[in-house]
Amino acid sequence: MARRVVVALLGPVGWAPPGIDPESWRAALAEDVVDLIATLNEVEPALAATAAERPLADAVSWPGMPVYDLPDRTVNAVLAAAAADGYDQAAVIAADAPDLPGLVVGKLLRPLTSRAVAVAPDGSGRGGLLGLAARLPAPEWLPAVELDGVVTPAGLRAGAPRPAEVAVTPSWRRLRGPADLATLDPMVEGWDATRVLLSAP
Repeated sequence: MARRVVVALLGPVGWAPPGIDPESWRAALAEDVVDLIATLNEVEPALAATAAERPLADAVSWPGMPVYDLPDRTVNAVLAAAAADGYDQAAVIAADAPDLPGLVVGKLLRPLTSRAVAVAPDGSGRGGLLGLAARLPAPEWLPAVELDGVVTPAGLRAGAPRPAEVAVTPSWRRLRGPADLATLDPMVEGWDATRVLLSAP
């Protein structure tokens, strides 16, 4: 069986709901994503952070959870670190999707049995990606990818030897702006840290 890792990639969060400390908000979002990946079956969890995010990584990681120190905040840097750690497949997930279902992560990894790369778009409509998964080592044709960047599934397919090498999996919305708060469903289990912060008086 392939050895697989799901990595939460920490990054800046450029907004916070009114009355909520921005650092507490960023930590709550990341904590909920970390709690999700730590409980997935048949994968190992990890965090990835540049030096600026390392304190946050230390604060939200579970005991024994690896933290990859990155030279830059690209998916490629995470994939290289995972490959050096001996993994066969890796999925890199944005750390600002607190109510992300585990099923969406599973669907991101599933195509790697026959495809080199799989991408899940950000369902908020702002562009960018929720996550990217790849067989390791990552293919040489994969360009530098930032989850908040302008890369699109179509753009990745255009650079691949064959468009079919890049699978597109179901999207999920990240919390990248105030309008996204309305999409959180209180009836869905999980996202406890974010929920507590939003319900505080």
